[in-house]
Amino acid sequence: MRRRDLLLAVLAVELVSAVALQRGGWLSLAPVVPAVPPSPTVVAEPPTPPQPSTRVSAVDVRRGDTLVRALQRQGMKRGTSAGIAAALAASGANLRKLSPRHTVEVTWTLDGRPVALRYEPSPWLGYAVIPADGGWEVRRAETRPDVRVDVVHGEVARSLFEAVEEAGGAAQLAIDLAGIFESDFDFTADTRAGDRFRLLVEKRFANDTFVDFGRILVAQYVSDGRVLTGVGVERAGDGRHAFYDPEGRSLRKSFLKSPLEFTRITSGFTWARPHPILGGVRPHLAIDYGAPVGTPVRAVADGRIGAAGWAGGNGISVTLKHRSGYETMYNHLSRLGPGVRPGGRVAQRQVIGYVGATGLATGPHLDYRVAKNGHFVNPLGEKFIPGEPIAAAERGAFTAQARELVRRLEAAAPF
Repeated sequence: MRRRDLLLAVLAVELVSAVALQRGGWLSLAPVVPAVPPSPTVVAEPPTPPQPSTRVSAVDVRRGDTLVRALQRQGMKRGTSAGIAAALAASGANLRKLSPRHTVEVTWTLDGRPVALRYEPSPWLGYAVIPADGGWEVRRAETRPDVRVDVVHGEVARSLFEAVEEAGGAAQLAIDLAGIFESDFDFTADTRAGDRFRLLVEKRFANDTFVDFGRILVAQYVSDGRVLTGVGVERAGDGRHAFYDPEGRSLRKSFLKSPLEFTRITSGFTWARPHPILGGVRPHLAIDYGAPVGTPVRAVADGRIGAAGWAGGNGISVTLKHRSGYETMYNHLSRLGPGVRPGGRVAQRQVIGYVGATGLATGPHLDYRVAKNGHFVNPLGEKFIPGEPIAAAERGAFTAQARELVRRLEAAAPF
């Protein structure tokens, strides 16, 4: 047999043997790979957080502070603090009104160098001060209020202030509410337990955080069965937010019902009142308002000052002359208001003096009197001249707006 044939025969025998071994499981066609032992588990240490290179500190702003003084108290050099204050003033910041309510924060390096300052005089306005070209650069940021309308309602138990706060309002909201009806209702004399109120009011938010209350859109106050309603509109002439009843009559009268805001009444109008000092029974044609010494006393109407100064048993006193023959007197004051002297003029709500106990007075109070054509009248019962109503040309639009606001109010907070 030739050599080539012999080699082919041997190869054929090897192939047949290999197939038999593979079918019997004795031979695998896959390559043999040596086993690799598993790697050991390594537990790494947590990374060390980087140490901060700066720190932030709040500045303690005190009453009467300048920004320079407040920053120096934090350890800032006078030249640096003066440069920051000058940069802020040049950017429109009114630092003369700096208040403890304002936010001032300084960012320092760890070796005590200031590298930034944040000043926020209100939730709507902020300033960032950073170094730039050897000086300071100021960046201004404004937040537009997100205004939402909500209802506030409640019932008076002890005071209007307390009732409004318990209803989710604020002290200023109680003042605004009383201001709407102060020409028709004396909140210092006529408020009683069981009075109810409801109002639609704007609530202002900054980035979903409630900040304060805005304008009252419509308000109602119910006392002893009497319902007072005030609808707020912007006046066409001056753009001021003024209040009218649903018929378009102005709620601002020529006279206020009270010369004080939210105090307690100690003596009512009477023709026969035992005098606490002189004895006997004497007419007391006035209203006594008990209040702490120094409580501001307001002019109830525009007028001219007839007398101002010491007046015997009335102590320090002011007499105002008004239109239509009216005069008002304010007695037992501790002192006169700024610029109050005979012959001068005053505007409604202007402070003309401060509560005291001068003259024949047993304690701090205001003795308030009203005369018409020389005769004393009851200040709480007198009907005074109303302000200008809604113009006839605007009456239709106002009536529709007033009805819609009152409907929303009644639906949101039914009595």
